[in-house]
Amino acid sequence: MMPRLLTLFVLVVACAFATPALAENWPHWRGPAFNGTSSETNLPVKFSKADNVAWAINLPGDGPSTPVVFGDRIFVSVATADNKLIGVCYDRRNGTELWQHHIATDGPSDNRSNKAGPSPVTDGKVVIFFFGSGDLAGYTVEGKKLWQRNICKEYGDFAFQWTFSSSPTIFNGVAYLPVMQRDEPVHGRGKKGGESYLLAFDPTKGTNVWRVVRPAKAAAESLEAFTTIIPHRVGDHDELLVAGGDCLTGHDPKTGKELWRWGTWNPTRIGHWRLVPSPIAGGGVVIACAPKGSPIYAAKLGGKGDISKNGLAWKSDGGNLSSDVATPAFYDGDFFVLNSDRRALSRVTPDGTVVWSIDKLPGRVKYEASPTVADGKVYTISHKGEADVIDAKSGKVLHSTEMGEARLDLNRPSVVVSQGQLFIKVGDKLYCIGKANVN
Repeated sequence: MMPRLLTLFVLVVACAFATPALAENWPHWRGPAFNGTSSETNLPVKFSKADNVAWAINLPGDGPSTPVVFGDRIFVSVATADNKLIGVCYDRRNGTELWQHHIATDGPSDNRSNKAGPSPVTDGKVVIFFFGSGDLAGYTVEGKKLWQRNICKEYGDFAFQWTFSSSPTIFNGVAYLPVMQRDEPVHGRGKKGGESYLLAFDPTKGTNVWRVVRPAKAAAESLEAFTTIIPHRVGDHDELLVAGGDCLTGHDPKTGKELWRWGTWNPTRIGHWRLVPSPIAGGGVVIACAPKGSPIYAAKLGGKGDISKNGLAWKSDGGNLSSDVATPAFYDGDFFVLNSDRRALSRVTPDGTVVWSIDKLPGRVKYEASPTVADGKVYTISHKGEADVIDAKSGKVLHSTEMGEARLDLNRPSVVVSQGQLFIKVGDKLYCIGKANVN
């Protein structure tokens, strides 16, 4: 080989080996694949409030919402002490605030949350903020306001026992939001004959693409769902997966038409089984976590119409394999199920076989934040901000640390993975874990 060509070859090989792993955005509260995972590698294992911290900032408020990240911008929803509902953008590289907007003002509806429960969503051009007040607003990622509306004023107050907190989804240029609620008033909210519905709208304009009613046979609080719409490729087409009202459904993203329905985990129609975990799909099935210690149900994907009689692939025996609040993740061909109340974590194959199970995570309190899985590691965090890193292959706990303060309680944001870093929101603080100024 000629000297010049040899030199060029060496440089190309050197650059190939020096190139870092492909960085990935976290545009939705369940990540880039809508399943709680990322393809990133070389992620942090050891960290604390003082160690391996690129930066840490105080937020103008708090709330259960999970941040989203796109490129060098982080978007966060919070509620302030004086009940302002705010959307904030930060520079991922150093935590500097880039812009902030006061979108609405509304106080809590209960003592377990505030109205900043829904997480924002972005496609890298537009970021959408939604709050439990019904306020829905779109901005450019640079902070220019595009539109704002309040869907409670348009379609009636939400009829929920607790504060409504489903998050919006952007998929193939359309935004989606579910409102699955009671058909009668509760605590003075809602109306008799109220409908549950799915909403599709233009992210840049806020105008409806479609709105469809989603009926259900559930009763009272069991009509309520805090779940998020999850897109999934099924065969040669895309579907929107929806869980709530005692059933699972699949819908056409273009029209909202219901394609299939499976149910139920509640045959006796118990009236207090609200649903919190969103559906999660993989390996040819979609799973729904029945509430309050009940089993997980896996429905077969690819069906049409009512598949209730023959569409069930398997159900768990309860025990550790259950989740009242946390949405499972799907990674490396398996589901990762976090039992919110038992503090148990399990890896489960798509046919329902338990690969491993941790009976008790290190944290001392409940884990309601949904697990995040990436780089062969499961990241979990408790109500008090106790963060754990678990080996996804073996179930071995690799690291555990307290990221919260003594006063912290009811912490629910998930750990976010993006650009080689972890973003951990605990109360009114946001930590960036990993090397600083990662590009």
